[in-house]
Amino acid sequence: MPLLEQVFEKNRETVKIAYKHLPLRSHNMAQPAALASLAANEQGKFWEYHDQLFAEKTIVPASIDRIAADLGLDMERFNSDRNSARIQQIVAADIADAGRLGVTGTPTIYVNGRKLNQRSLAGFQALIDDELRKLH
Repeated sequence: MPLLEQVFEKNRETVKIAYKHLPLRSHNMAQPAALASLAANEQGKFWEYHDQLFAEKTIVPASIDRIAADLGLDMERFNSDRNSARIQQIVAADIADAGRLGVTGTPTIYVNGRKLNQRSLAGFQALIDDELRKLH
Protein backbone atom coordinates (compact mmCIF):
# COMPACT_ATOMS: atom_id res chain seq x y z
CA MET A 1 0.00 0.00 0.00
CA PRO A 2 1.42 3.44 -0.94
CA LEU A 3 2.64 5.62 1.91
CA LEU A 4 -0.11 8.25 1.67
CA GLU A 5 -2.76 5.54 1.81
CA GLN A 6 -1.11 4.08 4.91
CA VAL A 7 -1.06 7.49 6.60
CA PHE A 8 -4.70 8.14 5.71
CA GLU A 9 -5.80 4.66 6.84
CA LYS A 10 -4.13 5.15 10.22
CA ASN A 11 -5.49 8.68 10.67
CA ARG A 12 -8.87 8.61 8.95
CA GLU A 13 -10.55 10.72 11.63
CA THR A 14 -7.87 13.42 11.78
CA VAL A 15 -6.18 13.74 8.37
CA LYS A 16 -7.43 15.38 5.20
CA ILE A 17 -5.34 15.12 2.05
CA ALA A 18 -5.26 18.14 -0.26
CA TYR A 19 -3.52 17.50 -3.57
CA LYS A 20 -1.89 20.39 -5.42
CA HIS A 21 -0.35 20.21 -8.87
CA LEU A 22 3.18 21.27 -9.75
CA PRO A 23 3.78 20.10 -13.31
CA LEU A 24 7.53 20.25 -13.75
CA ARG A 25 8.75 21.96 -16.91
CA SER A 26 11.33 19.22 -17.41
CA HIS A 27 8.53 16.66 -17.96
CA ASN A 28 6.63 17.44 -21.17
CA MET A 29 3.61 15.35 -20.12
CA ALA A 30 3.30 16.81 -16.61
CA GLN A 31 1.00 19.69 -17.58
CA PRO A 32 -1.31 17.52 -19.72
CA ALA A 33 -1.42 14.93 -16.91
CA ALA A 34 -2.36 17.59 -14.33
CA LEU A 35 -5.13 18.93 -16.55
CA ALA A 36 -6.39 15.41 -17.26
CA SER A 37 -6.50 14.44 -13.58
CA LEU A 38 -8.55 17.53 -12.79
CA ALA A 39 -10.86 16.72 -15.70
CA ALA A 40 -11.28 13.24 -14.23
CA ASN A 41 -12.06 14.90 -10.90
CA GLU A 42 -14.99 16.66 -12.55
CA GLN A 43 -16.49 13.17 -12.96
CA GLY A 44 -15.55 12.04 -9.45
CA LYS A 45 -12.55 9.96 -10.52
CA PHE A 46 -9.50 11.99 -9.47
CA TRP A 47 -7.78 9.38 -7.32
CA GLU A 48 -8.58 6.50 -9.63
CA TYR A 49 -7.19 8.49 -12.57
CA HIS A 50 -4.17 9.66 -10.56
CA ASP A 51 -3.30 6.14 -9.42
CA GLN A 52 -3.55 4.64 -12.90
CA LEU A 53 -1.58 7.49 -14.43
CA PHE A 54 1.26 7.08 -11.93
CA ALA A 55 1.27 3.33 -12.52
CA GLU A 56 2.20 3.98 -16.17
CA LYS A 57 5.82 3.28 -17.05
CA THR A 58 5.84 6.19 -19.50
CA ILE A 59 3.07 8.76 -19.86
CA VAL A 60 2.20 9.55 -23.47
CA PRO A 61 -0.82 11.34 -24.94
CA ALA A 62 -2.48 8.02 -25.75
CA SER A 63 -2.22 6.85 -22.13
CA ILE A 64 -4.00 9.99 -20.91
CA ASP A 65 -6.99 9.16 -23.10
CA ARG A 66 -6.83 5.38 -22.54
CA ILE A 67 -6.97 5.74 -18.74
CA ALA A 68 -9.96 8.06 -18.98
CA ALA A 69 -11.76 5.61 -21.27
CA ASP A 70 -10.83 2.64 -19.04
CA LEU A 71 -12.41 4.46 -16.09
CA GLY A 72 -15.60 4.92 -18.07
CA LEU A 73 -15.38 8.70 -18.19
CA ASP A 74 -17.56 10.64 -20.58
CA MET A 75 -14.79 11.36 -23.10
CA GLU A 76 -16.46 14.40 -24.65
CA ARG A 77 -16.81 16.00 -21.22
CA PHE A 78 -13.30 14.86 -20.21
CA ASN A 79 -11.73 16.53 -23.25
CA SER A 80 -13.81 19.66 -22.83
CA ASP A 81 -12.92 19.95 -19.13
CA ARG A 82 -9.19 19.38 -19.54
CA ASN A 83 -9.06 22.12 -22.17
CA SER A 84 -11.21 24.56 -20.19
CA ALA A 85 -9.91 27.85 -18.87
CA ARG A 86 -11.22 26.97 -15.40
CA ILE A 87 -9.15 23.78 -15.13
CA GLN A 88 -6.10 25.58 -16.50
CA GLN A 89 -6.59 28.31 -13.87
CA ILE A 90 -6.64 25.71 -11.09
CA VAL A 91 -3.28 24.34 -12.22
CA ALA A 92 -1.88 27.87 -12.59
CA ALA A 93 -3.02 28.71 -9.04
CA ASP A 94 -1.37 25.54 -7.71
CA ILE A 95 1.88 26.47 -9.48
CA ALA A 96 1.72 29.97 -7.98
CA ASP A 97 1.11 28.53 -4.50
CA ALA A 98 4.14 26.26 -4.90
CA GLY A 99 6.26 29.25 -5.92
CA ARG A 100 5.18 31.23 -2.85
CA LEU A 101 6.10 28.27 -0.63
CA GLY A 102 9.45 27.69 -2.35
CA VAL A 103 8.44 24.23 -3.55
CA THR A 104 10.67 23.14 -6.42
CA GLY A 105 10.04 19.41 -6.66
CA THR A 106 7.41 16.76 -6.31
CA PRO A 107 6.16 15.28 -4.20
CA THR A 108 6.48 17.85 -1.43
CA ILE A 109 4.33 17.18 1.61
CA TYR A 110 3.11 19.52 4.32
CA VAL A 111 1.21 18.78 7.51
CA ASN A 112 -0.58 21.90 8.78
CA GLY A 113 1.90 24.09 6.94
CA ARG A 114 4.96 22.21 8.22
CA LYS A 115 7.10 20.55 5.59
CA LEU A 116 7.59 16.81 6.02
CA ASN A 117 11.30 16.00 5.98
CA GLN A 118 11.25 12.35 7.04
CA ARG A 119 9.17 10.66 4.33
CA SER A 120 8.28 7.43 6.10
CA LEU A 121 5.23 6.22 7.99
CA ALA A 122 7.02 6.98 11.28
CA GLY A 123 8.02 10.45 10.08
CA PHE A 124 4.52 11.24 8.93
CA GLN A 125 3.01 9.97 12.15
CA ALA A 126 5.41 11.95 14.33
CA LEU A 127 4.51 15.17 12.53
CA ILE A 128 0.77 14.42 12.62
CA ASP A 129 0.92 13.54 16.33
CA ASP A 130 2.86 16.73 17.06
CA GLU A 131 0.22 18.80 15.25
CA LEU A 132 -2.62 16.98 17.04
CA ARG A 133 -0.99 17.68 20.43
CA LYS A 134 -1.14 21.38 19.66
CA LEU A 135 -4.92 21.12 19.40
CA HIS A 136 -5.38 19.76 22.90
